[in-house]
Amino acid sequence: MKSFAQSELIINSDNSSFHLHITPEQLADKIVMCGDPDRVSLIASHFESKECDVQSREFHTITGTYKRKRITAISHGIGCDNIDIVVNELDALKNIDFSTRTEKKHLTSLEMVRIGTCGGLQENTTVGTFICSEKSIGIEGLINYYAGREKICDLEFEKHFTQHLNWDYHNLPSPYVVDNDKDLLSRIYEPDLGMIKGVTISCGGFYGPQGRELRIPLSDPKRNDKICSFNWNGYKITNFEMESAALAGLSALLGHKAMTVCMVVANRIAKDTDTEYKDRIDDLIEIVLDRI
Repeated sequence: MKSFAQSELIINSDNSSFHLHITPEQLADKIVMCGDPDRVSLIASHFESKECDVQSREFHTITGTYKRKRITAISHGIGCDNIDIVVNELDALKNIDFSTRTEKKHLTSLEMVRIGTCGGLQENTTVGTFICSEKSIGIEGLINYYAGREKICDLEFEKHFTQHLNWDYHNLPSPYVVDNDKDLLSRIYEPDLGMIKGVTISCGGFYGPQGRELRIPLSDPKRNDKICSFNWNGYKITNFEMESAALAGLSALLGHKAMTVCMVVANRIAKDTDTEYKDRIDDLIEIVLDRI
């Protein structure tokens, strides 16, 4: 049975996970994730009851009940590095016995839906559109640090993507392409509610990695044009964000179900944006809570 040293799995004195500061008993099997800690309170405002409310750094967790379903709402902050922390600790809370530091004999598969915001990359991804990520492309390299990436990734898609972009392997991380969970996608996706399926790129930053140029010139000023023009087997790249590929990839490696659905708050083609989106994203929250 696999065991974990104190330096590898750090457990706080109150039996909580090191970064999230929640205990195994406080975590539900259904999880709604978001980047903004304040949005956790918005999600939990729909709960009929609450069991816990824990804040640690950018990680805010509330577990409660929604229409007889036990759900945990949790914030992960910004970026794939935070997803690495959150998904690994959520898995540890469920599948590692904290008292013995050993892997449990019977493993639990979590259901995780991330609700985020994103930038649209096509004409049909206008501001306000809900995009369910069918596939996610990670250009930040996280999954390459883990064994087994070739078993969970769409290698043919990766090949065509990197060829189209003439990918600079010498200076950039190797991209990876992961499917979001098909079962969750079928439950959340609803075209009558203004949703589309898409291919999402997860970036390692908000500015240069997403083609925004302020005072530092970009290494490839044409990269966004190549991303927007990519078309293989009917797949076009629909949106930029910073977490979905890491979430899908780690979850697939660990045996969990995960997907991302984002609301477009900026369209990079039309160059417009909407910073007053809170009412609209609350509509998306209700859809996810009903269907998770």
